[in-house]
Amino acid sequence: MEKKSIRQLVLSTYDKEGGASRSTYRIFEALRNVLDESRMLVQFKSSIEPSVIAPDTSFQKIIGKIRTRIDLLPLRKYKKFAGTPWSIGWFPHNISKKIKKINPDIVNLNWVGRGFLPISELPRIKYPVIWTLHDMWAFTGGCHYAFDCKEYINSCGHCPQLESDSKNDLSRSIWEKKEKAWKNLDMTIISPSRWLADCAKESSLFKNFRIEVIPYTIDTRVFKPINKSIAKTILNIPAEKKVILFGGLSATTDKRKGIQHLIPAIKILEDYGIYEYAELLIFGATKPKEDIGTKFNTNYLGFINDDITLSIIYSAADVFVMPSIQDNFPNTVLESLSCGTPVVSFGIGGNPDMIEHKINGYLAKPFEPADLAEGIRYVLSSDEKTIYSLNSKARQKVEDEYNAERISKMYLGLFEELVK
Repeated sequence: MEKKSIRQLVLSTYDKEGGASRSTYRIFEALRNVLDESRMLVQFKSSIEPSVIAPDTSFQKIIGKIRTRIDLLPLRKYKKFAGTPWSIGWFPHNISKKIKKINPDIVNLNWVGRGFLPISELPRIKYPVIWTLHDMWAFTGGCHYAFDCKEYINSCGHCPQLESDSKNDLSRSIWEKKEKAWKNLDMTIISPSRWLADCAKESSLFKNFRIEVIPYTIDTRVFKPINKSIAKTILNIPAEKKVILFGGLSATTDKRKGIQHLIPAIKILEDYGIYEYAELLIFGATKPKEDIGTKFNTNYLGFINDDITLSIIYSAADVFVMPSIQDNFPNTVLESLSCGTPVVSFGIGGNPDMIEHKINGYLAKPFEPADLAEGIRYVLSSDEKTIYSLNSKARQKVEDEYNAERISKMYLGLFEELVK
């Protein structure tokens, strides 16, 4: 593809730390191949990529760390706060001046929480702005996932995560600041999933903005099927054992990831005697002090940051289970499918965009552990022809719909339109 003479600047709190930033970096890499110039401005850098701009002095780095803590100070008033991910965006940070020095043609916001982009700074960015959403924070009163709460449709307040009885609580205050600062912006919203796009469209803050759906991409040369026997040998798993894989960042401690639904599903599978020929493999967590109490032989792989290692893990698995209760467009699902491993999940969030029921995985009824168990059993107990089809359709879905060239073209189309 011929390179376009467009200078893009990506804004992200992190470049490669966490699911949202990993997705951002993958899109950034794909677009670097088709743009004259693509740079990323971050608060915290873990890559060695020269085009990623981050604080380079010790003082600037310390200020960045302090900023993330100061951003959350108003939460101290709420003693019953649930401890879910929150960002407030109140502490001043003159990031618009840095953007002006770089002088891009277009600014692509991504996950800019933890105080990286204050609410008041967005109107000061005098370039065409695209905001790629990775969760719900942009249109809520502070939470990154609203769960059962729908107050973002109105004006927040009475926040259940704050356990607040007041309509004029912190969530209402944040919503009002966003409404005041952003109401006259000319901004385009990108959602990776249809579900998050629908949430944004019904929100009071974003209902009048243009909203497009462009999914994430993935490097299919890295995340690719590896011979299952070889992958199991590398991980010291007996070749005859089936592998049930579960994982993600803070897999066993973040309730949004659904461990509370996986455990009863595993108990149901024990009744089928599946533990006699299958093992449970968990990444993104270390072995807890209190065992989850299962007859399945369970191995904890800890935190994995290396993509090649992850590819081996997915390839060793016979099924990947993703029981999240709310999620945008999970990287783990995309990675597993790319490695040719079918996925069992609840039919929520962005999962139905990627998982086709009984074609490349299984969509269970939310939030029924019995159906989650049935999905796992379906994949593990299918005949060889069905298993081969599930595996090949998993890989094909990614190659057809989430390849870098396709996603780059979708972004480029928007860039060219907005720059003109």
